[in-house]
Amino acid sequence: MKGLSYLRRYWQLYALLVLPVSYFIIFKYGPMYGILIAFKDFNFFQGINGSEWIGLDGFREVFAMPDFYKVLRNTLMLNFLDLIVSFPAPLFLAIMLYELKIGWFKKLSQTILYIPHFISWVIIGGIVLQVFGTQSGMINNIITSLGFDAIPFLTDKKDWLITYLAVGVWQSAGWGTIIYLAALTGINRELFEAADVDGAGRLRKIWSITLPSLKPTIVTLLIINLGHMIAIGFERPYIIGNTAVRDYADVLSTFVYRIGIESGQYTIATVVGLFQALVGLVFVLGANYASKKLADQSIL
Repeated sequence: MKGLSYLRRYWQLYALLVLPVSYFIIFKYGPMYGILIAFKDFNFFQGINGSEWIGLDGFREVFAMPDFYKVLRNTLMLNFLDLIVSFPAPLFLAIMLYELKIGWFKKLSQTILYIPHFISWVIIGGIVLQVFGTQSGMINNIITSLGFDAIPFLTDKKDWLITYLAVGVWQSAGWGTIIYLAALTGINRELFEAADVDGAGRLRKIWSITLPSLKPTIVTLLIINLGHMIAIGFERPYIIGNTAVRDYADVLSTFVYRIGIESGQYTIATVVGLFQALVGLVFVLGANYASKKLADQSIL
């Protein structure tokens, strides 16, 4: 009865939940029914219910494919390197922006840094080709005009890897600063004033006040990023990659595209997608447990 009276009293708040809850039910939980495809010999014309059950045969077939382990290795490698290179970038940018004292320059810098996030990866792919292309790229035109050999940014595996990581930092770092800047605004200014009285310099205040205050945010974002270690976006490796660097650029998302969309092997594609989801869940839970034990910070 107490719950019903509370519901009648604050029904407007519960009414606001109708749309977001409906969204998650329809677009997040509803499609989970498609997981059954991983356990069936899916036939497009017979549908999910009419297709024949095959149990774990789809998983056995996937785990027996040599290409699967190659794309799994590439996915983990690219995500791990992205974590090392791209994860600290927003933190450093946010601290630098926070330390800026000129208001108009700070706003201008934030706007410029945010813009790449809103550019389509198709457009970014064109920019990358114009800038880093071996024959017609702007950088290589400058290098060759100075008498040096062109650098194969997009065709050599190691050079492509560096280009891939650099483009990722450029595209995502500015937008990632938003969360850190929001956390920085919540720091008590009296802490900085007390540090000034004690004679602390700017670097000492960053190390002793700013970074410890950002610790919960850093841990939370790190756990979320570790949960994405096995998942990787389709656009970036597909658009920037090419056949010359397929040994590095071929990842789980492009593998699913080739197997599922181009070859029509929907069962295999669903098995790989389910594998990604389960391993991602293990990564999140493991990272959360380790963080709770080592740093006393967690999201669960």
